[in-house]
Amino acid sequence: MSERAAFYITTAIPYANGAPHIGHAYERIATDAFARFYRLNGRDVLFVTGMDEHGQKMQQTAAREGLTPQALADRTAGQFQAMGEKLNAVADDVVRTTQTRHKTCVQEIWRRMAARGDIYLSKYAGWYSVRDEAFYDEGELTENAEGRKFAPTGTPVEWVEEESYFFRLSAYAEKLLAHYEANPDFVTPEKYRNEIVAFVKRGLNDLSISRTTFDWGIPVPGDERHVMYVWVDALTNYLTATEWFDDGARKRYWPADAHVIGKDITRFHAIFWPAFLMSADVPLPRQIVVHGFLFNRGEKMSKSVGNVIDPIALADHYGVDALRYFFLREVPFGQDGNYSHEAIVQRINADLANDLGNLAQRSLSMIAKNCGAKVPERGEVQAADAEMLAKAYGAVEASRAAMAAFAPHHALAEIWAVVGEANRYFAAQEPWKLSKTDPKRRDSVLYTTIETVRVVALLCQPFIPAAAGKLLDLLAVRADERNFSFATPEHRLCAGADLPAPAPIFPRYVEPEAAK
Repeated sequence: MSERAAFYITTAIPYANGAPHIGHAYERIATDAFARFYRLNGRDVLFVTGMDEHGQKMQQTAAREGLTPQALADRTAGQFQAMGEKLNAVADDVVRTTQTRHKTCVQEIWRRMAARGDIYLSKYAGWYSVRDEAFYDEGELTENAEGRKFAPTGTPVEWVEEESYFFRLSAYAEKLLAHYEANPDFVTPEKYRNEIVAFVKRGLNDLSISRTTFDWGIPVPGDERHVMYVWVDALTNYLTATEWFDDGARKRYWPADAHVIGKDITRFHAIFWPAFLMSADVPLPRQIVVHGFLFNRGEKMSKSVGNVIDPIALADHYGVDALRYFFLREVPFGQDGNYSHEAIVQRINADLANDLGNLAQRSLSMIAKNCGAKVPERGEVQAADAEMLAKAYGAVEASRAAMAAFAPHHALAEIWAVVGEANRYFAAQEPWKLSKTDPKRRDSVLYTTIETVRVVALLCQPFIPAAAGKLLDLLAVRADERNFSFATPEHRLCAGADLPAPAPIFPRYVEPEAAK
């Protein structure tokens, strides 16, 4: 058997000075769905997340709370671990920037960039946002009535002057533009690529990459008065996980296939990161996959507004699979999206409970009652049966194409188009009437229906893993026959196989007051 091709996918690493919010949950769910899909599609997947634990903001937050920065980082890392477990989106590795392995990796990439002549010592004077851990040009700032200046992200900035090491980012503008031209899918969706290209074409300034005003960070090799500035430190986590510089067992996973990130950090990943890698003579990642923001009823999340939602509470209320399905189906990946109680309930009851859940429950209950709780005989295949199954098997390639384009909403639309067609098929064939008039035909209809449900359940595993697994259990599909290579006519359900007692998979959401 040939070795499976590697597939390496990462989330951005969240900053460790605050608990996870729904935006973090959305990114983790989406990245987990991509990782699961590629794993089921036969790839050897490495799914990595991490924690960005250094910097001035960490030091300040820890001091306010009477903690050491490390204690604050440990607390936050535990919160993110709990979120990943709750959302059924546990990564294969978590790279924390305070780990020794990461320090070793970051200092090596620094030494390589320095050896290339791309790092030099100078003095920095400019506008700095502590909250963003970023410097901004004067032209990027806005000013309020009191004369206070703000970054494009809305965070306040302050004037900073200090000695700093700089990276010669200006030397990489043409190389970056050439890379974007040769690899048009390097940043996806296209609108974010266009923004990056336009930014680089305006010219790049050299980048401050060290600080001396705080000490919570990784020391610069050979000059421990300086600690590395956040983006060299943070971005290198992706290499840390692969043991690239150590020629470790995971080296074959690099270059990364996809860095899944929010649109607010595209510049750092699509400009700074590839420039660092070019300088260090390391291959570039294949794609930067950008998603939009989630808005609560159209309002951007803000602690001051009070609409920051705890994702664990949301999952507890609606159910993990229901929440995963909603975000992956409702929000066009790459665009901003809204969520509300009403919208989530609509997806739960219409798509999950009614369309798929009811179809599975009705067909399996009829089989339990009329077919001795065994997979019925396929019988004579009529045109309607063949058309139904062709649509089901056809959804496999359609889903592959959608996920290759990092469009889970399109993949789920393809799958639910099959679910909708299966409901129409089932209603038109009226197997409940056929029990009296033509039991053999009834069995054929039931067979076609549950074979369609089998293919749908296989394809649903990346998105609603627990529920899809239960549905495959009800169809007596073996654990070693659940990857996508089995979603074919050659591996269809075997007539006469025993089926367990049917059980509901997707309960309807009932408003708490209505349930009393």
